[in-house]
Amino acid sequence: MKFSHSIQFNAVPDWSSHYIAYSNLKKLIYQIEKSIHQSSTLAQNDAEASPLINTGDPDAVFRRALDQELEKICSFYQLKELEIYGEVGDLMKEEEEFEAEADGVDMDQLDGPGDKKGRPRRGSMFGRLGFGGRQRRTSTMSASTIEEGEGDSDDDADERTGLNMSGMSRDRRKTYDANAAQAEGDLRSSRELPASRRRASQAYDDYSDQAFSTLVASGMTLKKRTISLYVSLCELKSFIQLNKTGFSKVCKKYDKTLNRNLKSVYIKEMVAPAYPFKPMTMQHIDENIQNVEKAYADIITKGDVHTARRELRLHLREHVVWERNTVWREMIGIERKAQAANLGLRRTLLGGDQDPKLQGDETGEVATKELDTPIGKYKCPQWLFSSTFFTLMGIIVVFVMLLVVPIMKKPEQQNCLALLVFVSLLWATEVIPLFVTALLVPFLAVILRVAREDQKPHHRLDPKDATKYIFAAMWTPVIMLLLGGFTIAAALSKFHIAKMMATFVLSKAGTRPRTVLITNMFVAMVLSMWISNVASPVLCFSIIQPLLRNLPSDSNFSKALILGIALAANIGGAASPIASPQNIIALQNMRPQPSWGKWFFVALPVCIISILLIWILLLITFQPGKGTTIVPIRPMKDKFTGVQYFISIVTVVTIVLWCVTHQLEHFFGDMGVVAIIPMVAFFGTGILTKEDFNNFLWTIIILAAGGLSLGKAVSSSGLLHTIAATVTEKVEGMSLYGVLVVFAALILIIATFISHTVAALIFLPLVHQVGAAMKEPHPNLLVMSSALMCSAAMALPTSGFPNMTAIMMEDSQTGQRYLQVKHFISRGIPASILTFLVVMSLGYGLLLVAGL
Repeated sequence: MKFSHSIQFNAVPDWSSHYIAYSNLKKLIYQIEKSIHQSSTLAQNDAEASPLINTGDPDAVFRRALDQELEKICSFYQLKELEIYGEVGDLMKEEEEFEAEADGVDMDQLDGPGDKKGRPRRGSMFGRLGFGGRQRRTSTMSASTIEEGEGDSDDDADERTGLNMSGMSRDRRKTYDANAAQAEGDLRSSRELPASRRRASQAYDDYSDQAFSTLVASGMTLKKRTISLYVSLCELKSFIQLNKTGFSKVCKKYDKTLNRNLKSVYIKEMVAPAYPFKPMTMQHIDENIQNVEKAYADIITKGDVHTARRELRLHLREHVVWERNTVWREMIGIERKAQAANLGLRRTLLGGDQDPKLQGDETGEVATKELDTPIGKYKCPQWLFSSTFFTLMGIIVVFVMLLVVPIMKKPEQQNCLALLVFVSLLWATEVIPLFVTALLVPFLAVILRVAREDQKPHHRLDPKDATKYIFAAMWTPVIMLLLGGFTIAAALSKFHIAKMMATFVLSKAGTRPRTVLITNMFVAMVLSMWISNVASPVLCFSIIQPLLRNLPSDSNFSKALILGIALAANIGGAASPIASPQNIIALQNMRPQPSWGKWFFVALPVCIISILLIWILLLITFQPGKGTTIVPIRPMKDKFTGVQYFISIVTVVTIVLWCVTHQLEHFFGDMGVVAIIPMVAFFGTGILTKEDFNNFLWTIIILAAGGLSLGKAVSSSGLLHTIAATVTEKVEGMSLYGVLVVFAALILIIATFISHTVAALIFLPLVHQVGAAMKEPHPNLLVMSSALMCSAAMALPTSGFPNMTAIMMEDSQTGQRYLQVKHFISRGIPASILTFLVVMSLGYGLLLVAGL
């Protein structure tokens, strides 16, 4: 989480204006940065064009802002410390008075000499009221009174419960009669006792009840005050820690952004000597916290400081949850929903638009529409008239028609055709989420009984056997390979290894626009190979933020850079087997699976040449070098830690093993087994946590698993063989290259409008079957070239995740998007065609050389 969010969520609400203004200081840093670069390019005699902030000495400007924040924090802290320490002193005095008062209570005068056997009573002074020690007997009246009073005050009930559970007394010994002590706790219980056991004086009874009620009330009041002061002291300690971290981080941000060295000097000379940040100040807080813990232990837990500390920590946690839990949940929920909306999700069927709900919005009401019919007016839900609903109904009608109208000779093939068309239409239109459609595949495959035995005579499987057959296809070594790729990506991203490598390379690019552009594109391609083409553009866009901030919002270089990164990330999705889901699907349909070495031999030259051609296209169409002054990107100064070295070594070893898996099949068996190595190494050592595991793109995994089960169903039913035979007849007489051109062009067009992964799920099984049925069978060649073409489809903003991320990029100052749809169409279509030509020429030759 960003520190600006962390300080917002962890700050004490009443003190929020007294914390370091971290966000404002960051804005000042960016203003200084922009002013410095503007002043170097603008005419010196142009007063109107000169920057508003005098940056003759940027350190002086920023130090003044830091000094103001430091003075504000010190003044508030000293006042708040004085107030809280005064309350702690009062608490200590009252606690001593309470102890003296409790010790001075003489029960012998009230209770008589002893019980019937003459033994003195030993126990807590609160024991007779049920607050520790042996509990008193409760009469019918007293029990009913307690039950009636339980709901009167939650606070009092909690305090009494706390006193009861913690044993408020400290084993003081008193010499009074046990039976008499029990009886005096509740006068009304005397009606249950014989007359001989009743006390002689009603006055003593009233005095006893009043004395103990006063002591118990004092104990509960002290407990509440102790808890409140403990929370205040912990908040005071947190105030120091958050602000100290804030000064360190904002100075580091300043040094990193402006390439200065202010942090070490300012922290040493100004922050460290300031009163709130002196070691003695924190020591005083810890001493007061210990005093409060001891007071709580004396009053509540029989002097057990460890138990007292644990109970106070629980109270602190409950206080934080009560004060801030709602803010955490709502803010994070809004952020996540906003991110989902930014990905271009369309309107859902019943849930409405995927927009965040803000305070004041009406919830729980379904929009309705009034229909005027000949028999009256009726209100119907609004979603019944949405395009999404009509599309879904049309797809269901097509599905039912294909089930009923005989097209195929065998019923299992007829049902499988209906299943294939139904799922393909749902995936293409996205009327329901893609992964939900994938979950429908095994359900319909079992219900429609499309699976057959693998051995002749291929009898249809009953639902029980079909379930095992279909679900076995959903979890394969390919899914493990996908999980292994996610694991490596999470580790490289979490510990900033990918960012450190990227900034190091980009720092060498200099300030020439064309060089910066091509360097960023190749960095995006390389990152896409290892951390997926979904995450790599996000990382690249964060790295180039300093560069974008110092360019005009309408700069052609900004447009070329953002679009170039997106197109390169798409191309990079073909560079390695784990770069994108379509490559995983391609591996599943290639027999035998090619080694990583063969994949790199074909894919890397294709990707490199394609990116170079796209770079030339962007230079010609955008002309980004005109009037562009570029701020160089600086490398991260952080040194590699032991954990980062460990991650890098495990990653390299895993990739090498993936490359030579075919030579080690007798040992590892499959690449999916090798994928377990980084998972065990990173999750087993705690480098990655279960939260990281839960944050994997499980929707992609379910989508891939559903696609595998669909391929298994289509193959098992015989439908794939039938369709492939028909297509083979149509292309009979065509050369291998001609078939390749036909399928590659078809996939390029289809994948432009639908998800690349969905296009691979639909076409790659068919391509493999057609390739295997040709006179000169080259199924792997056709499958791999088709997978490359899936990544080459990038003509629209919705053609792949990199494009969707790029279209949402906005200028932080004006809020305007850098790119429009026209930019994607005018550059994306030529880029797709250029990549198509590279695959059909260079790619085809490399595939033949590789023996695929």
